[in-house]
Amino acid sequence: MHAECHDDDMKIGRLFCCLIMPVLAAPAFAACPTGADHFAQIESLVLRMQVAPHGGAARVLSDEMWQIWLQAPDSDAQALLDEGVALLQMGAHSESRARLIALVRYCPNYAEGYNQRAFAAFLQGDLEAALLDLHAAIALQPVHLGALTGKVLTLIRLGRDAEAQVVLRNALSINPWLAERALLDGSLGRDI
Repeated sequence: MHAECHDDDMKIGRLFCCLIMPVLAAPAFAACPTGADHFAQIESLVLRMQVAPHGGAARVLSDEMWQIWLQAPDSDAQALLDEGVALLQMGAHSESRARLIALVRYCPNYAEGYNQRAFAAFLQGDLEAALLDLHAAIALQPVHLGALTGKVLTLIRLGRDAEAQVVLRNALSINPWLAERALLDGSLGRDI
């Protein structure tokens, strides 16, 4: 009996270390600030992207957009984002996701937190979780091309091709030069 209790205590201890410690180890934050309002900048980039004469010009504008999206609301959020992205690039998907979960909890109105967490979930094969995060990112930032194209790829992987085509057409209405354009069924037509 004593050995069983000891084993149960060890299991609980391991569970605590695996599940609770990452949360406790995350920095304690007061509240996430709103962050800078980039609406006018994003709107200008979208308008210029829609009439870009070629893919190279659109890519430059897209890179400017990414620079804005990757600016977290404060230094604490930036550290979580940077750590999450770095871990993701190293292939440490679970660890990355833990940092990005902390980011989303701290800054629930920061679209890029959801977008990066969706990417980590996608790479882990957790497509439903990825889709939920992509919905959240797009709700916060409707022209977030990374989230839109991520949603396209996730829907395709889920076998929901018709929905993917709708989202892809939306993304192409923002940037007609996206590489994902090759996934479009039919021509661009006048609706783009």
